[in-house]
Amino acid sequence: MYITTEGVKSERAMEDSSRITMQATGALSWRRADVKYRKNEAFVDVIEDVNLLMSAAGTVLKEDVTGQIIMRAYLSGVPECKFGLNDRLLLDDTGLSRPNGNKNGSKATRAAAGSVTLEDCQFHQCVKLGRFDTDRTISFIPPDGEFELMRYRATENINLPFKVHVIVNEVGKTKVEYQIAVRANYGSKLFATNVIVKVPTPLNTATTHVRTSQGKAKYEPAENNIVWRIPRFTGQSEYVLSADAILTAMTNQKAWSRPPVSLNFSLLMFTSSGLLVRYLKVFEKSNYSSVKWVRYMTRAGSYEIRF
Repeated sequence: MYITTEGVKSERAMEDSSRITMQATGALSWRRADVKYRKNEAFVDVIEDVNLLMSAAGTVLKEDVTGQIIMRAYLSGVPECKFGLNDRLLLDDTGLSRPNGNKNGSKATRAAAGSVTLEDCQFHQCVKLGRFDTDRTISFIPPDGEFELMRYRATENINLPFKVHVIVNEVGKTKVEYQIAVRANYGSKLFATNVIVKVPTPLNTATTHVRTSQGKAKYEPAENNIVWRIPRFTGQSEYVLSADAILTAMTNQKAWSRPPVSLNFSLLMFTSSGLLVRYLKVFEKSNYSSVKWVRYMTRAGSYEIRF
């Protein structure tokens, strides 16, 4: 599995300037040398927001991921960390050689289907981009505490955590019938939390009758939505909402615009881009042992299905 990046925005000129300063002073602008901890730990969070716009016919109109890697480093001294993602990280050489990145330059060679493709990568100033040329790992001396190590986008081979099937039938001008099925595409050992499905209703809705196979649903007149809440959504499960919206008669009634159904959720230990942390190694001259933790979280950005 390969990770390809495009448009690297960390500037080589800034890195060179920082290195000159370090050589002259022996100091790092982002870290003190006298940091001490009784227990040395490093926590890594890979956080992704997945965006989807699907047509009424089930065609994906837009899908992408915006991601960030947040690190909390509680490490003594001046440690050097090495961070490995999936199997190898490939960077377009032009992206490193240009002071302003490679926004409009030639694209990096894309990996095969089913692989991970990252774009618009931005790194913290502590990352030594030159190390990519030799071993394709992210090497850095971290700031103390919490910081954003990296951010990125992905637009190819997106793993959508939920499939939503929507059937809506307008019965004359008096009623709208709904059948909403939501299926979890992730593994059965995983579960999403705080899943909220918002189902739009016409402005002249008087009342609703709602039935669900899981969770609770309630009509929210102020939002013109039926709000379906599922606290825990187990992987490979499918849950269904059936509803009728009873409408009041209106003169000069305009056609219903049919806003999309939207989905909100939080899902641990899953990435829609396919990005994985292979390893995190910590090297320090005192050769202390350290504990490393990695957590993945995927959230809904704008996750919408037209009908």
